[in-house]
Amino acid sequence: MQRCLKFVKHLGSFGVEATVITVDAAQATYPVRDESLLAEVPASVRVIRTGTTEPFESYKKLTGRAVPYGGFANEGKPGLLQMALRFVRGNLFIPDPRRGWNRHALAAVERLLATGEQFDAVLTSSPPHSTQLIGLELQKRHGLRWLADLRDPWTDIYYYKDLHHTPLAAWLDARYERRVLTQADAVLVTSPETKRLFLAKLPDLPTPKFHVLPNGYDESDFRLPSQPPPDCLRITHTGTITELYHINRLLEAVAACASRHPDVPVRLRFVGQVSAELRRQIEGAGLLPITEFLAFVPHEESVRHLMAATVLLMAIPDVPRNFGILPGKVFEYLAANKPILCVGPAGSDADNLLQECAAGHALPYEDVGLMQETLEGLVAQWRINPNLDLPVISHERYSRQALTGRLAGIISAG
Repeated sequence: MQRCLKFVKHLGSFGVEATVITVDAAQATYPVRDESLLAEVPASVRVIRTGTTEPFESYKKLTGRAVPYGGFANEGKPGLLQMALRFVRGNLFIPDPRRGWNRHALAAVERLLATGEQFDAVLTSSPPHSTQLIGLELQKRHGLRWLADLRDPWTDIYYYKDLHHTPLAAWLDARYERRVLTQADAVLVTSPETKRLFLAKLPDLPTPKFHVLPNGYDESDFRLPSQPPPDCLRITHTGTITELYHINRLLEAVAACASRHPDVPVRLRFVGQVSAELRRQIEGAGLLPITEFLAFVPHEESVRHLMAATVLLMAIPDVPRNFGILPGKVFEYLAANKPILCVGPAGSDADNLLQECAAGHALPYEDVGLMQETLEGLVAQWRINPNLDLPVISHERYSRQALTGRLAGIISAG
C-alpha cells in the first residue's frame, strides 16, 4: 500500500497525472488500517473508490479471528478449521480471495473510458495478484499499455505450500502468472532476485521488459531528529515478525552479551505484530525483563521509534527462495541512518543492499559466533559514544522521489 501511495504522491512532480482506483474503505476488510496516511494523497489526485465482493467477513464469523496477515503471520499453528479454510482459499479463490474486487474496478475503468477519457498506461500493483488480472483484461479490451508491478513473487511466495493447492488449482494459478508475465508491456519487481526468478521461469521473455524498482523511503517522513537513548543500547524492530524469521540464535547472543556486559543496559523493543511462539522464544532466552512490546502504531509513530533506537533489527524469513526477499522496511531503516542487525542469508539481495549502504551485513541464522562478534563491536562503540548513527549517508538513490522518477521514465518510454 505504501509503495502505491508514495508513487501517487510524487508522480505529479514528474508531469504524470494519476487516477487511482481502489476499494471503498467501508466495504473492505483488512488486518490493520493506518488512516493517517490518507493525508499524503495529493488533493490534485483523483481517487475513485468502488465496492468489492470478498469472503473475509465470513472468515471472521467462522473462526472468530482477525483477517490473516500476509503469510498467516498472525495465525500461529493452524487448527483443523484453519487448515480447511486454507484449502478452500487455495482451491476456490484463484489467484486469491480479493478477486471479487476485479469486476468493480473494471466497471469503474469502463465508465471513465465511456466519457472519452484517455490514458497513457495502466499500472496494477500486487499482491493480491488477482489485481494483475485487471490489467490483463484492460489490455485485451482496449489495448492499454500495461505495467504489472509485482511486489512479491506469485507461485513462489514462501507460504504458497500452506494453501494446499490441488494439481488443477496450482496449474491454473501458474497459468495466470505466466499470462501476466508474458503479456504485460513492462514488469516491475522489487528485487534483483525476483527478476531472476521470473526470467528463469520464462527465459524466452525479453529481459528489458523487467525493471527492478525497489521500495524506498520518503524523505519527508524523516524530518525528526535522531534521538538514540543515552542510557541504554536499544535494539528496535518494527512491523510483523514470527518464528519463521529464525532470530532465536540472535536472541541467545543478545542474552549472552547482556550477561557479559552488565554495565551496558541492552534493551529490546518490538513495535507491531509479534507471534506467540516468538514471544516464547524471547522468554526462553531470559530476555523478557529487558524487552518491550508495543502494538501496531500509525506510520508516523513507527518512524519515531526508528529515530529513538540505537540499533535496528530486521530479519529475512528462513524459507525457500528467500534470497530475493527485500522488505520495504529496510529502506526506512536505511533512512534512519543507524546500524542494522539483519538475520538472514549471506549474499542475499538484503545483504548486498546493507553492505552497499555501509549499514551492516547479513548474520546467517545459525552463525552465533558472527552474531556475538557483531554485538561485541556495537557494545564497544556504545561505551565510547551511545549515539551509533552512521557517519555517512549513502542511501539517497532509494528515496521515493528518485524511484518515482524512474517509474515516470518507464511510463513515458511507451
